[in-house]
Amino acid sequence: MKKYMLLFLCVGCLFGFLNSQSDIQIIDQLDLAVVPEGKVSKYYLHLVDNGLGQPVYVPIMVAKGRAEGPVLGLTAAIHGNELNGIPIIQEVFKQIDLDNLRGTVVGVPGLNVVSLNLDSRRFIDDEDLNRNFPGKENGNRSQQYAFRIFDKIVRHFDYQIDMHTASFGRINSMYVRADMADETLAQMAVLQYADIILDNKGIPSAGAGAGSPRTLRAEAVLNGIPTITVEYGDPQVYQPEMTWRGVDGILNTLAWLEMMSSPAKDEPDAAIVCKKSYWIYTTQGGLLDIPVELKQRVEKGEVIGVLKNAFGDVIETYLAPEAGVVIGKSTNPVNMTGGRIIHLGILR
Repeated sequence: MKKYMLLFLCVGCLFGFLNSQSDIQIIDQLDLAVVPEGKVSKYYLHLVDNGLGQPVYVPIMVAKGRAEGPVLGLTAAIHGNELNGIPIIQEVFKQIDLDNLRGTVVGVPGLNVVSLNLDSRRFIDDEDLNRNFPGKENGNRSQQYAFRIFDKIVRHFDYQIDMHTASFGRINSMYVRADMADETLAQMAVLQYADIILDNKGIPSAGAGAGSPRTLRAEAVLNGIPTITVEYGDPQVYQPEMTWRGVDGILNTLAWLEMMSSPAKDEPDAAIVCKKSYWIYTTQGGLLDIPVELKQRVEKGEVIGVLKNAFGDVIETYLAPEAGVVIGKSTNPVNMTGGRIIHLGILR
């Protein structure tokens, strides 16, 4: 009897799920011109097919005001283990005043659907999607997925905030990557409630060819879409503090773009601005202790890592090569040669 009851409950849950999804329209193209005004519309965008020929759908939320204005795109989880952006987008859409919205907000709470379901940072072919733009229309799996992200979604934006977190085995402060020489990008950066702003163009490194793979942010900027990357804390978790800080930063952005008036909030504290940053790595393997914290300012020569062998003997002590601030750090004590220690930001 218990077995039949369990079967009945499972079938009931399945039908309940199907009914709850029945009002979500499936689309092949995002056409903002036909999206209804004055409401939040939800879509499943058919992006690719899986190995059984079944469609892979990306969730899209669109809030379209009754008055014309710009399109702000909010994208989260291009890396499948970077989740904090998802509740930020969901909460922003709860707080949008549709009657007074000018323009359109597009939210994508889960760009990399394939990797989200696998709890994986990388795509199914072990490629980093955020290093594969502009992709290729007829390329391999990750190239086609990246191409369609831009072609079907991002090209519709006038501005974009791309949401990230640290990856497995490390943690981040809340920080923004933006080209601070660009007035629009600099303003977008300071409107977020970030601890640190990293002055970073996000374009291919010196010597890279014009066709070299690049980040989503770099591709968007090269196509005339002002875009910043915001790193909201830690991987594979929801952090309430990051949610409210992220929401307030986006509401600030909407007010600055004159898309929506936002309730009065405390001004963001001045973020630490860094002119560059880099990771510091171990030079041999062992068990690593990191005695510095996120956002901590360190001086040249200060201890940032102590490496021990399996018996607890200190085999290497790592010192800060120059003064800076801790943007991110490793959380996994077990490190083979070349393991990450800290992400050091150098103040401007």
